[in-house]
Amino acid sequence: MLARRDPHGLWPLFAAFVLAGGLSFYALALARANHSPVALWLANGALVGWLLQKPLAQAWPVLASALLGFVAAKVSLGDSLVQTMLIVPFHALETVIVSESIRRRFPQITQDTRFIDVARVGVVSALAGSVLCALGLMCILHLWTQVGVLMALNTQFRAHFVGMVIAGSASLVLTLHLRRVPAGRIGPLVRDLGLLAAITAGVCMEPRVPLVFLVYLPLLWLVYRHRFAGMVIGMAIIALGVSLATTVGVGPFNLVAGVTPAFRIVMGQVFIGITCFVALPVALVLAEQDRLRMQMQESELRYRMLADYSGDLVMRIRPNGDRMYVSPSVKDLLGWEVEDFHRPRPDLIHPDDRERIAAEVAKLRMEGGTTNATYRLQHKDGHYLWIEAFARLVPSPDGDGTMDIIYTGRDVTERVRIEQALLESQSQLRTVTDNVPAVIARIDMNERYTYINRYVEQVSGEISAEIIGRSVREVRGSGLYERLKPYLDRAYEGESVIFEYAAEYRGKPLHFQCHYVPDRDARGKVRGVYALTTEITHIKNAERELLRLAHQDMLTGLANRRYFSERVSIFLMQAQQHNAMVLLALVDIDNFKAINDTYGHAIGDVVLAEVGQCLQKLVREGEMVARLGGDEFVVLCNDIVSLKQAKAFVQSLWERLHITIDAGVAKVTVNMSVGAAICKNELSDDALMKLADDALYKAKEAGRDTYRYLTHGLGNGDDGGGNHGSNGANGHNGSHDIKLRRAR
Repeated sequence: MLARRDPHGLWPLFAAFVLAGGLSFYALALARANHSPVALWLANGALVGWLLQKPLAQAWPVLASALLGFVAAKVSLGDSLVQTMLIVPFHALETVIVSESIRRRFPQITQDTRFIDVARVGVVSALAGSVLCALGLMCILHLWTQVGVLMALNTQFRAHFVGMVIAGSASLVLTLHLRRVPAGRIGPLVRDLGLLAAITAGVCMEPRVPLVFLVYLPLLWLVYRHRFAGMVIGMAIIALGVSLATTVGVGPFNLVAGVTPAFRIVMGQVFIGITCFVALPVALVLAEQDRLRMQMQESELRYRMLADYSGDLVMRIRPNGDRMYVSPSVKDLLGWEVEDFHRPRPDLIHPDDRERIAAEVAKLRMEGGTTNATYRLQHKDGHYLWIEAFARLVPSPDGDGTMDIIYTGRDVTERVRIEQALLESQSQLRTVTDNVPAVIARIDMNERYTYINRYVEQVSGEISAEIIGRSVREVRGSGLYERLKPYLDRAYEGESVIFEYAAEYRGKPLHFQCHYVPDRDARGKVRGVYALTTEITHIKNAERELLRLAHQDMLTGLANRRYFSERVSIFLMQAQQHNAMVLLALVDIDNFKAINDTYGHAIGDVVLAEVGQCLQKLVREGEMVARLGGDEFVVLCNDIVSLKQAKAFVQSLWERLHITIDAGVAKVTVNMSVGAAICKNELSDDALMKLADDALYKAKEAGRDTYRYLTHGLGNGDDGGGNHGSNGANGHNGSHDIKLRRAR
């Protein structure tokens, strides 16, 4: 008991020493006592089952102990220690080849292992190991004892191969198989083995009549009753009896007259081999049948357990609709008893699903294979459950050539309700998104549309379903795509982006505001982009209109004082950058108050509008005309190339402003006073206005209906213009509020 609890103790080493030494001593002593070759070498095969239990790296002490037992047996019989040590490696080689070949092919031998496969590997490896071992022993025996080469090879190979097959199989069964034999079967096994041993002893000791064939009957009985274990142990008994009889020269193998002891051993080995190859296929076939039957029983048991205790409804349905099997789960699933389902129950199928299910069953019966269907089945309480059914057409196990349906159904009512709710939610969401006044789309990581709402049809005229699967470049065009690409890349990097762009659809220029939002998965990884695009053309038009109203004089259509104040500094900056002249002319309608008093404010407004249009016609592109308020106008030019050109422009402006306006009720003659400032180099807008205001003041003092100009930064040769021009007076910086002196 202590040894069994300590697998790493000394008892396995001692047992291997005794086993290998005892078998070796038996074979060698028996052969030498009768001056014959070794008939059966069992020592190497006896170790195979032992070595299969552990890898060689862990089992080598057992192998070493066994080889030490072999050395002890040889030396005790008087053999040379040197010769014995030369033989030892070849015995070890044969044992290792067989055990490791089986172990590498079958790391674990279980009840499910095919013993025919194990036997095939064992016989092939035994053949290879016996050949190598016999070759080594042949060389040593030939050199040491001058035995013939072919004779040594023949005798050693036969003894080792037959012994390896018998002893190896026996050790394999003893170490791996007998441990699983039920206790109730050990007694019959011992009894049947005893019968075989008695018959074997009887036929091997009969010197007059050859009755060795009588061992076949008890041997096959052992194979039939005890399968592989009976065959292997029975063969070991027969081999021991036959080898002993042939070696000592008794029994039926001694009936052939004039034969040598070596030939008797050959006859015994041939008989053992034939007996082994007669019993082995039978044992393997029976063992394989047992294995398959056990697998089938286990499979049936598992299936029955799964069917009986599964929550799914399982049925086997005959061609006429009868249920040969209904799982007990029908009670929990539908409230019906198993007996209620043994006959067809189409009445339990929802009326809306009956025709469809009948068509599915008919198709399955006609085409075979499998089918899936989801339908409603009535519970015993009256309500309906959604059942997901899987059916397969299989050959009937009754063996009548018909085909049965194996049906599996499960309750998916909750799943169907969730799916229906999800579909309804998706439908509502699509209704909302399709009617939102914005284009909502999703773009995957390959820049292809996976969703876009129907509002895109109102914007671009494209069908939303035709856009799905196409790339942004294909849908938006290369030009617009290049403008959208940078924002799309930023969204793919995880940034939320808002931007505006303009595009033309259906021949109309439109403006859009687009919002790119990254679509992230549960781990936060970007897997696409949501795009919300809103048309803002009306907003842009409103912005432009507001800007126009903010910068335009409503009466004359000219720029107003605010816009002029914003632009004058830009004009001066551009002129300074190009070292150009700037001309600013203030225009004032003479006696405008008298016109209002005489003809009324309506006529006065007509006069202001006509003067504004006249001024607009007199200036060129790039020049600016604005109404500062009341009857005051301003003209601003920054493309003057010389003082002479500036003077000519002021004079032409004054001359062409002498106009007569037909106001319907009267014709009004309008005269103008003009004050111009001509400057170069740095001058502030306030200083420029002050200079032009001074020039206008001078024109007013001169009696109106004339013009004056003042210069700044043009050198000493500057002079005034008009009837009484003044030399360029130096301007000065005033306040930021432009102030004009009115002539009274």
